[in-house]
Amino acid sequence: MWIASQEVHFLGSDPSEEREFHHMLTAEENETLVRIGPETPMGRMMRRFWMPIATSAQVAENDSNPLRTTLLGENFVVFRDTDGKVGVLDELCMHRGASLALGRVEKGGIRCLYHGWQFAADGTILDTPNHCDPRVKKRLKARALPVREAGGLIWVHLGRKGEVTEFPHFAFMDGADENRAVLRVNIEANYLQLFEGGTDSSHVGILHSNLANPSWMDDDFTPPADADNPGALAVADNAPELEIEDTAFGFHYVAKRKGPDAADGSATHSVRVTPVFLPVGRIIPAPGTQYFVFEVPQTDGATSTYIIVHGPNPVDRDRVIELMGLHDGRFWNDVDCNFRASWADGMGQDRSRMDRDWTGFSGIQQEDALMAMSMGPIFDRTKEHVVAADRAVLHLRARLLESVRRNEAGEEPIGLGMPDMGAVRSLPDTTLRTDDDWRAEVPGNRAGLPALADA
Repeated sequence: MWIASQEVHFLGSDPSEEREFHHMLTAEENETLVRIGPETPMGRMMRRFWMPIATSAQVAENDSNPLRTTLLGENFVVFRDTDGKVGVLDELCMHRGASLALGRVEKGGIRCLYHGWQFAADGTILDTPNHCDPRVKKRLKARALPVREAGGLIWVHLGRKGEVTEFPHFAFMDGADENRAVLRVNIEANYLQLFEGGTDSSHVGILHSNLANPSWMDDDFTPPADADNPGALAVADNAPELEIEDTAFGFHYVAKRKGPDAADGSATHSVRVTPVFLPVGRIIPAPGTQYFVFEVPQTDGATSTYIIVHGPNPVDRDRVIELMGLHDGRFWNDVDCNFRASWADGMGQDRSRMDRDWTGFSGIQQEDALMAMSMGPIFDRTKEHVVAADRAVLHLRARLLESVRRNEAGEEPIGLGMPDMGAVRSLPDTTLRTDDDWRAEVPGNRAGLPALADA
């Protein structure tokens, strides 16, 4: 299973310029990466981490409607009790298996409609109307996941008892609520297809041309001026040079695009740094904000993408929704959070707009989701042909496989010992001289690594 030394050829413009790298993906490795159920290696590794299961807004009010949702191949019900405490229980009632998502949230717990059994947020049985013996309430307890609420998200831990790790801290958990916008988008595609898109800098100026370069149709380049736009590029270079450094949380990488000459005539790069934290997260830079993104597997073929936009100033949530292309009700709404697209109408593409819209779609998340869905629920990566621009994607796969290997060997997976992520940052397009060290721009990403002078 743990093949880590096969060669892969990155195809250059000249066949004589092919370069050899490692970590060519086999069919077995692809299966390991994409299968996330309870009895799979990836599923076991992911269950060591705290994961978002819902946004706080989805169960905003005390005793509000319960939420039925799926995480890592298991079905759960999320509810907020009379006192505001959030509970996450197995969806099916432990008595006779009816769905608690149809139940009543009242009087300090959630009550099954079938026979009235009521459960507290911690799984304690509060009432059994069809069974008067009180001993059953003392002897039995429903499975309830450990829950934390922070940063506009509800987090749970699916690991075994005794494996619950320290709760992680991210920068978006700090500051005023108005400085943060939280979105959930449920997409019918494997998590890795979406995660790989987020570690692929070369697609930004192409797929997202309308936001990265608004004058692309005139064969010109106009840097967009929008502090909330994560697609904003500073230069017209769609084949960036990538450098990667492993970190305690996973890795970060820089995309170097050819920049304008400095005043003294020396060469520069426009650099853009993306941290990738295992097992499912990354931070995408924007000029004035940080886009934290978690690609959380629901099932093997479905993903909940959580987008948290955070900055030093109030964030306009409606503007973020527009930038993401989620303002179009055909594709997404803020109630069920499901992204809808089908080949029955050509995935909703408007080809009549393609003289002014590169894709015939609108917005970053809309375009990313549609590319992932177009691959099918689970893509067979043995059929791909990678190039040098895919280095970060290949490194993501290698780090995930290494993390799984460690976990299966009884070791800690990558990133598990990194509870404080508060200083980890992405870097929006910044002009540096070609001999400047980009790592000095993101010192908080390098906790536990050698000092730059020694690196």
